[in-house]
Amino acid sequence: MVIGALPCFAGELAVLKNGFSIKHERRAIVGELTRLYVSTDGSSFVDVPTAEIEHFEVAPEDAVDVAAFAKNAKDGATKPLSSGVFPGQPVVDLSQVVKEASGRYRLDPDLVNSVIKAESGFHVRAVSPKGAQGLMQLMPGTASQLGVPNAFDAQANVDGGTRYLRELLEKYNFDLVKALAAYNAGPRRVEQFGGVPPYYETRAYVARIVKDFNKKKIAQGKSAGTRNNVVQQKGAQAKQTAVAKSSKSAPRTTVAAAKSE
Repeated sequence: MVIGALPCFAGELAVLKNGFSIKHERRAIVGELTRLYVSTDGSSFVDVPTAEIEHFEVAPEDAVDVAAFAKNAKDGATKPLSSGVFPGQPVVDLSQVVKEASGRYRLDPDLVNSVIKAESGFHVRAVSPKGAQGLMQLMPGTASQLGVPNAFDAQANVDGGTRYLRELLEKYNFDLVKALAAYNAGPRRVEQFGGVPPYYETRAYVARIVKDFNKKKIAQGKSAGTRNNVVQQKGAQAKQTAVAKSSKSAPRTTVAAAKSE
């Protein structure tokens, strides 16, 4: 795996070909993917196929973080204007949409991002052969139950999918593997087989998400370790400085004491 760092303006937007934009602090090339670091410390990131990125632009300070992409689109292909503004819609910040939904249903946004990556590859209008739709690939029946009238509305889709994932986690006592298997194959199949169904697609799906999620957590651990090392080094330097000052003042104290005696 080859990682090449690229310069990036603070608060930059990666505008995708599907009309989505992802706000990030910096980016790096990882093979055929572009890694977008959505946190300032680099602990949280999203991997997007480089070929799916239309262009990069500086994020406006007053960027609208709401999703209204393709509500009335018929062909599912909306081309950006030369200015980077998409017709009939505000810029959508995926990281913000995921952050808000994750906070609402008390889930790790990295987990939600990993599910979106496995489900749709961040394609707003993705449709599976079985009819699942949108970023988190909601089946029409499931979307209806979750109160999502338009599965191609990015914000509504992520909200519904995140809520459904939370419900599955609660159903299986927060067993992530079972919850992911149920998200892919349905709760009935998980109950039928007492766990992950013996389907290659489902097992590969679960493994893919767990691997991607763990990769993010490992990166966060390394980032935290680096910060701790910096703090420890500063602490050690401060201690050495204090000892040096104490050593310099000690002889004067001794002399003063000797004179008083």
